[in-house]
Amino acid sequence: MSLTIREKHGFKYIDEGEGEVLILLHGLFGALSNWSEVLSYFSGRYRVIIPMLPIYNSPRNESNLEGLVAYTEKFVEDFGLSKFSLLGNSLGGHVSLLFTLANPDKVEKLILTGSSGLYESGMGLSYPKRGSYEFIKDRVGYTFYDPEVATKELVDEVFEVTSDSAKCLRIVYYARSAQKHNLREELNEIKCPTLLIWGLNDTITPPTAGHEFNRRIPNSELHFIDKCCHVPMMEHPNRFNMLVDDFLRNN
Repeated sequence: MSLTIREKHGFKYIDEGEGEVLILLHGLFGALSNWSEVLSYFSGRYRVIIPMLPIYNSPRNESNLEGLVAYTEKFVEDFGLSKFSLLGNSLGGHVSLLFTLANPDKVEKLILTGSSGLYESGMGLSYPKRGSYEFIKDRVGYTFYDPEVATKELVDEVFEVTSDSAKCLRIVYYARSAQKHNLREELNEIKCPTLLIWGLNDTITPPTAGHEFNRRIPNSELHFIDKCCHVPMMEHPNRFNMLVDDFLRNN
């Protein structure tokens, strides 16, 4: 489906459908389009909201996880959102965890897929290699079980980002912030029903991370998707959406 990006209160976001609210948070190199299949599936029964996180244009002193949590809190406050389900991928999962810990009264259900917060590796922990399209194509493909899922449009988008020195620095800042912000000892404070969907072949947040999240978050359930890496909602959207749908209906 085509994506309509709205602007209000200084935020860019997608807001489609009516009903219970489902907020989606993208990852470090994520784009709003990463959620297109989820949006298409759920917007007929839910109000699906996808804020564009200010990863590439945030002030230097706010280019960290605390800044993204504060941004999300302001978004929620400005749009008058009081109770909702929260779904985050990769860095967006990390932000979702921190937001839930800080605002347990607002998050009714939490969904994490390939979330950082315990262990992560991949592009961003060092200065991304600029000017080499083939390098970027290889690194983007690394996030998928089948590299062919990484479309030219997606590779072009990441290449454009990594060709900008200011954006590259922010990628490094956020990646280092995620690496430092380990939540191992805080996860048992999350009490809301939590769904964990992991790619069985995830090379960035490996299956062991999914198992540890499951062990440490009390009211959680873990599902693996085979032949799937770091972005299950893009690689196996039908299976992903069915798992999320079942979880939302039964919790």
